[in-house]
Amino acid sequence: MAGAAAESGRELWTFAGSRDPSAPRLAYGYGQGSLRELRAREFSRLAGTVYLDHAGATLFSQSQLESFTSDLMENTYGNPHSQNISSKLTHDTVEQVRYRILAHFHTTAEDYTVIFTAGSTAALKLVAEAFPWVSQGPESSGSCFCYLTDSHTSVVGMRNVTMAINVISTPVRPEDLWSAEERGASASNPDCQLPHLFCYPAQSNFSGVRYPLSWIEEVKSGRLRPVSTPGKWFVLLDAASYVSTSPLDLSAHQADFVPISFYKIFGFPTGLGALLVHNRAAPLLRKTYFGGGTASAYLAGEDFYIPRQSVAQRFEDGTISFLDVIALKHGFDTLERLTGGMENIKQHTFTLAQYTYVALSSLQYPNGAPVVRIYSDSEFSSPEVQGPIINFNVLDDKGNIIGYSQAGHVCGDNMDLIDGQPTGSVRISFGYMSTLDDAQAFLRFIIDTRLHSSGDWPVPQAHADTGETGAPSADSQADVTPAVMGRRSLSPQEDALTGSRVWNNSSTVNAVPVAPPVCDVARTQPTPSEKAAGVLEGALGPHVVTNLYLYPIKSCAAFEVTRWPVGNQGLLYDRSWMVVNHNGVCLSQKQEPRLCLIQPFIDLRQRIMVIKAKGMEPIEVPLEENSERTQIRQSRVCADRVSTYDCGEKISSWLSTFFGRPCHLIKQSSNSQRNAKKKHGKDQLPGTMATLSLVNEAQYLLINTSSILELHRQLNTSDENGKDELFSVKDLSLRFRANIIINGKRAFEEEKWDEISIGSLRFQVLGPCHRCQMICIDQQTGQRNQHVFQKLSESRETKVNFGMYLMHTSLDLSSPCFLSVGSQVLPVLKENVEGHDLPASEKHQDVTS
Repeated sequence: MAGAAAESGRELWTFAGSRDPSAPRLAYGYGQGSLRELRAREFSRLAGTVYLDHAGATLFSQSQLESFTSDLMENTYGNPHSQNISSKLTHDTVEQVRYRILAHFHTTAEDYTVIFTAGSTAALKLVAEAFPWVSQGPESSGSCFCYLTDSHTSVVGMRNVTMAINVISTPVRPEDLWSAEERGASASNPDCQLPHLFCYPAQSNFSGVRYPLSWIEEVKSGRLRPVSTPGKWFVLLDAASYVSTSPLDLSAHQADFVPISFYKIFGFPTGLGALLVHNRAAPLLRKTYFGGGTASAYLAGEDFYIPRQSVAQRFEDGTISFLDVIALKHGFDTLERLTGGMENIKQHTFTLAQYTYVALSSLQYPNGAPVVRIYSDSEFSSPEVQGPIINFNVLDDKGNIIGYSQAGHVCGDNMDLIDGQPTGSVRISFGYMSTLDDAQAFLRFIIDTRLHSSGDWPVPQAHADTGETGAPSADSQADVTPAVMGRRSLSPQEDALTGSRVWNNSSTVNAVPVAPPVCDVARTQPTPSEKAAGVLEGALGPHVVTNLYLYPIKSCAAFEVTRWPVGNQGLLYDRSWMVVNHNGVCLSQKQEPRLCLIQPFIDLRQRIMVIKAKGMEPIEVPLEENSERTQIRQSRVCADRVSTYDCGEKISSWLSTFFGRPCHLIKQSSNSQRNAKKKHGKDQLPGTMATLSLVNEAQYLLINTSSILELHRQLNTSDENGKDELFSVKDLSLRFRANIIINGKRAFEEEKWDEISIGSLRFQVLGPCHRCQMICIDQQTGQRNQHVFQKLSESRETKVNFGMYLMHTSLDLSSPCFLSVGSQVLPVLKENVEGHDLPASEKHQDVTS
C-alpha cells in the first residue's frame, strides 16, 4: 500500500471504501439510536478501553445484570428437585427458559431437547461418552469418529474417549471435504446401520471462517461422506463460536447434536452451556452414571435403577445451576431489546471485521512488504463465509514473523518463535457492542508500532454512510486505552489469550510529581541526590553500581537506598507485599496506574514500613507478621500459588480510601517457598532451588545507564516539534523499575554478559526482561504515555527488551551480606560472543577497561 498511499495523501481505506460496492448492503449499528449512546449507557466500564476479545468472552450489559438482580430480589427460587412452592417456581421458570432457548434457534421441543451443561466443552464430553459407539472387532469394522482439523480443542479431545473403546478417529481437512462435496455421492450400503459421528465447527474459533451448514444434511443423507466407510452418519455441529454473533436456524439445519456456551452470547453467566439434542438421536445416547435428580427410582443394596423419562433430566447430573439458567432469560430479553436480534448483530460485527481486514491487509512497509500475515481464505467477502474474527501475525519489512511476545504478554512466556516459525498468533474479534472507534484504535496501534510514524499514516475516517446517528470519528480515539488482544495458538485453543495496553488513558490523574524516597542505612555513602548528576554522566567510571532500589510493595513506588541487606530472595523486603482487590487478585499498574503514587519507606531499626501518598496521612505497617494472630491464605503471582497473610483492616481502609474501591495489603508468609522457574546458577548446590519473593521472574533486575541514555537520545531526537525533552533521564530510568543500576560505557553491553560479581556476591545473568506496557506509565505522576514503548519497539526491532534478570549463583547468609552504591561490577562475557577464548580474568579486564 505504500505507493498507493503516497498518491492519496498517505491515507488508509475509508469506512465506505472498505466495502465491495457489488456486495449486499450491510448495516453498522442497530438503527434505533446511536451506538455510542448504547455504549455509554450499557457499557460505561469500557470508557477508555478497547476490548477486542469477544470470541473469548463477550461482555454483559448493565441492564441485563440489573434485570436479573431485580428478579432475584423479588422472587424466592428453591431447588427444583424439591417439592414446595419455591421449588415449583424454579422448575417452571427453568422450563420456560428451555423453550426460550429453542425459540432463539428457531426450533421447538418437538424436535430438540435442551440439556444444560457446564459449557460447550462439557456438552462435547457428554456426546463422546454417551454416543452408541461400536468397537472394532472380528465381525465389525466398528464406528468411526471424524472431525474437521479446524475444530476446537474440545472436539479434538473427544478422540481420547473413542480411542479407549477401540473406535477409529479420523481428522478430515477442510479441503478434502470440499473436494468430496464436488465429487458428489459415492456408492454406499443403505442396509448398514453402523453409527458414525462427524463433528465440525459452524465457525472456526481460530480464523472465523464459516463452514457450510448444508454439510449437515449432506452428510446425514450420505451425499457427502467424510470417509468412505458404510454406515449411518450423525452430525455434531460445534456452534459455540458461531452463535455468539449470528442466528442459527435449526429448523433448516437439523444437526443431531449442537453444543453451545451462553457467555459467548451474553457475557453472563459463565460456566453454563447446553447440548441441544435432536429427539430422533436422543434415544440412542447411553447413560452409565446416575446421580442427583437423574434417577426415577433406585435401590442402594441391589443393582436396580430406573432413569427419568425426560432426556434432559436423565443427563443433567445433580442440581443444575438454576439461578444461572434463570439469568439466561434476561440475557435474551436484553439482547433483543438492544439490537433487534441476531441478524442485526451478524451484519454489524461483520461490517467492522471487513473494514478492519481491508485496512489491515493493505498496510505495507515502504519497500512494499506486508505488515501482517492474516490467516483466512475467505477474503471477508460476506458474513456467510466469515465471522468477525481476524487472526494474524505481524511481520517485519523482510517478511519475518515477529513473535507475539513483543506486545508484552504473559510473564515468563517467551517461546513465541521456534526456528523462525510462530508458536502462536494474535486474534482480535468483535462483539455486538463493538464500534468503529474500537477498530480504528486497533489499526492505529499497528501503524504506530510498525510504521513508526503515526502522523504519516492517518487512521481511516468514519463517513456518514455508517448508518449510525453521529458516526464516530478517528479524532475521538486520541486518548483511548489499549485494545485488549488475544494471542492464538496455531491449533485452535480456547484459553490462550492475553491483554495488551498501549494507548493513553483518557482519564487523567490529578497528582503532583513526587520524588522517590531515599534511605541510607549505613550512612557511609553520599546520598544519590548528591551524586545523581555525576552518576548519569558516568563520573564514577564504567561498571559501578550507581543506584539501588527496592520495591517493598509490588507495583508501588521505588524505595531508593545506598546500602541494603541481601536475603535469600533478593534485596531484603523487595516485593514482599502486594495490593489486592476485594477478590484477592493482585493489582498492577496496568489496571491501577496510581499504585506508583504509593510510597513505602522501610525503617529496619523500628521494624516498620511507613506508607505515604499525597492527600493521605502516613500509616505504619509492621515488617513481620504476628504469628499468633496471622491467618494464612492462598494468593497467586504469575501463575504461582503463594501463601500470604492480610496486613489488617487499618491499612485496608487506608488503601481503599486512596483508590476509591475495596483493597487489601497482603504480605508473603515467612514460611512460603516460591521456587524460580528459570535456570539457576552454575555454582548452586545440588538439591537447592533459587527462591523468589512476589517478583515476576527473577530476584534482581539490572539496567545500564548507557542504555538509558541511548533510549533517551532516541526519544528526544524523535520529537518532531522541537519542544523541550519529553523525558528526563531520571524519569526514564524509573519506568524500568530496576533494582541495580550501573553506569557501563556502551549501550546494551549488558546483554552479552553471562555472569557478574558485585563485591563478594555473584550473580548469573538469566536473560533480558521482555517489557510490557508498564513502561508507558510515568512513575512520578501515574500518567500514561506510549512513546517509550513505541520507541523501544522500534529500536529493538523484535522483542521489546530492556534490562537483564539476575539470580544468585550461591549465597552464604551465615554472615550479613550487603549491596552498596559505588561497588565495582565485574562482568563475564558469554561464551558465544567476541573474546570467548580469553580466560575469565582477562575477560574481566577486557570488559571493564
